[in-house]
Amino acid sequence: MTTSLRSRAAEAALDIAHSLRDPETVTDRLSARAAHTLCYGLAGTALLHACLADAEPSSADTAAAHWKAAGRLLGTAPPDGIHTGPGAVAASLIIGTGYLPPDDPHHRLLPRATAWLRARATALADHHHRRAEKQQGTPWMVYDAIKGLTGIGRVLLSAHTRGHSGDAEPGLRAALGALTHMILTPVGTRPGWWLPASLHPPTVRIPATGAATTGLAHGIAGPLALLATAHRSGNTVPGQTDAIRAAGEWLLNWQTPNRTWPPHISGTALDTKGRATIRTEGRTTAWCYGTPGIATALRSAGHAIGEAAFHHAANEAMAELAARGPDEWDTEGTALCHGSAGILQAAHRFPNQSLTEKAAQATLPNTPHPVPHGFLTGRAGTALALADFGGLLPRRAADAWDCLILLS
Repeated sequence: MTTSLRSRAAEAALDIAHSLRDPETVTDRLSARAAHTLCYGLAGTALLHACLADAEPSSADTAAAHWKAAGRLLGTAPPDGIHTGPGAVAASLIIGTGYLPPDDPHHRLLPRATAWLRARATALADHHHRRAEKQQGTPWMVYDAIKGLTGIGRVLLSAHTRGHSGDAEPGLRAALGALTHMILTPVGTRPGWWLPASLHPPTVRIPATGAATTGLAHGIAGPLALLATAHRSGNTVPGQTDAIRAAGEWLLNWQTPNRTWPPHISGTALDTKGRATIRTEGRTTAWCYGTPGIATALRSAGHAIGEAAFHHAANEAMAELAARGPDEWDTEGTALCHGSAGILQAAHRFPNQSLTEKAAQATLPNTPHPVPHGFLTGRAGTALALADFGGLLPRRAADAWDCLILLS
């Protein structure tokens, strides 16, 4: 891995951060509903500047300005996960302050941020259990990494690690318990995260027989990643080990011969247990759906319960992706969610040197990217992946920024 590639990545990250110092630059083309968010707006750019506080001393003040603006623009945004609504600002604060000095005044906001996430996790867990009693599947908004218990639970685990266990633990245990129950409680003959086509978002193409989703953002790899990470930190609930094993084995069962995973498994395929019925339309190489996220989850699960088969499958999947050039990836742009920065961060964290270099080279020529500016789908997330690869981020933080996308 060349020093020059790392230097270019660091320089590009700082260039992006410098272009995003003014909060009005971030919100200029955003709707009022999106301006405060982690995925598109100020909670995401605040996180970027907080993480760069060591590399750029003025970044702490910039982060403060962005958090203040995000709070002002939050308004009456409804409860959601960790990427929009109050949870977005809470998540940005809990993770971002881990990169700031101990005397930074924003640390005083963490109990309130944690309490909000705790209440949301408890409400979603209750919703899951009510549906389960009626033999109904658990919707994305209840369990996934973007809106649901997986993302919220991961931030609560970070708050717990940061010393806010009293505020975090009830919500964390509720999240772990509900996700464990979902995995171990089928809907008829189908897994607990299977949903009928009518309950999937209208923008997602799903067979008439419904689907069980695989990926890290919206599928079973997300709960698997959280359960495994929590297990490794000593935070467990009854049945958690069994759930980790069951989810990991399910993913191994549906891995394709070319070491990828379909974005989802249809109801027909689940019923017949036949690979011949799998359709593979959709992303298979991005963070959200595909190898980087699923392999990371399996690797963490292998560490958690000592399962060599999970390690082997994860390593083979990443090696297969590394053997392909960026022109063969189904990514779009340079962002974390759908783009090359998501592959870069997953490969760097894994680690897979060959894939890291390819992803860094694919990400660099296209930065800075025009819009959006946020964390999940925009320039702030791209800059964080480049900064991490470029060696700009300190390792003292209790939880690294990429825990927000379940890569740590």
